[in-house]
Amino acid sequence: MLLTRDTLPKTIPDIAALDELLCRPSQPLIDDLNKIDGDIMILGVAGKMGPTLAGLAKAAVPGRRVIGVARFSEPGSKAWLEARGIETIAGDLLDEAAIKRLPRVQNIVFMAGRKFGAEGDLSLTWAMNAHVPALVAQAFRDSRIVAFSTGCVYPFVPVDGKGADENLAPNPSGEYAQSCVGRERMFEYFSRQFSTPGRLFRLNYAIDMRYGVLHDIATKIVAREPIDVSLGHVNFIWQGDASAQALRCLAHCDTPTSPINVSGHEILAVRDLAARLGARLGCEPIIVGREEPTAWLTDTSKAVKMFGLPIVDTEQLIAWTTDWVARAMPSLGKPTKYEVRDGRY
Repeated sequence: MLLTRDTLPKTIPDIAALDELLCRPSQPLIDDLNKIDGDIMILGVAGKMGPTLAGLAKAAVPGRRVIGVARFSEPGSKAWLEARGIETIAGDLLDEAAIKRLPRVQNIVFMAGRKFGAEGDLSLTWAMNAHVPALVAQAFRDSRIVAFSTGCVYPFVPVDGKGADENLAPNPSGEYAQSCVGRERMFEYFSRQFSTPGRLFRLNYAIDMRYGVLHDIATKIVAREPIDVSLGHVNFIWQGDASAQALRCLAHCDTPTSPINVSGHEILAVRDLAARLGARLGCEPIIVGREEPTAWLTDTSKAVKMFGLPIVDTEQLIAWTTDWVARAMPSLGKPTKYEVRDGRY
């Protein structure tokens, strides 16, 4: 079954159903991947989004090789990928020799990076977020490269505007986001050097039932914990839509590489989201703080023009999240830290 708005389930009963939904392709994804030749390799496949992005790619183009590369330090993801026909290669991307041993495929999705705990070892954060991209960009100079980045490369923008668009120069707070600018600059530099087509995929807050902005707010409501609205506005996108747009970017690369903002097209108030979630959960949110006039927000007009609106809208995400949290279903235990304003993660 192809993914369309009409085929979305009312609820997601368990993790197996969640994985199936995240790996279900749409016809536009299939069409875009059929416009390009070659196999697909995902570097840093073992993170939150990587496994189901790989599964989505394989479901969309089952006749091609989809290869996932990671250290696979946590149990389970390697077997999960291989059960879905995805080849796996264990390797450390900080090891230049390991990168040189990887097969040369035509399509690279670069997802490796370091965020959570970034403040604990800033030199490692810079090595992962800037040095590794330089190694990969040189090794795969003849491939298309879609490199995951973040909307955090932008400065704060007014909450009553449209968000930061791709023409706004990066000027972020905190070394994590600064290192992400370093990542982008490495891919940009070598793309210019070698005429490597690519995209810098500036993603703001993907959402899965097990993590994300809505999950964070809903679990605080249920636990009767305060919700700080000082960073009071966000935009976010269903992880399946984000993964599909990343893969579709392979058919929409620029030479040299260029940024594209990916998130939900709406700017949403945290206070309002808490009220909507609380109403469904039958629990009044505890709100603290006052909304600041600026936040990390992106204008996704370019992505909407290229890909259309996300298939899963905000109301559906709220319904799925409240059902999941009300049943005390599993969480990844990885808060988004969307409320952080100083860039220290």
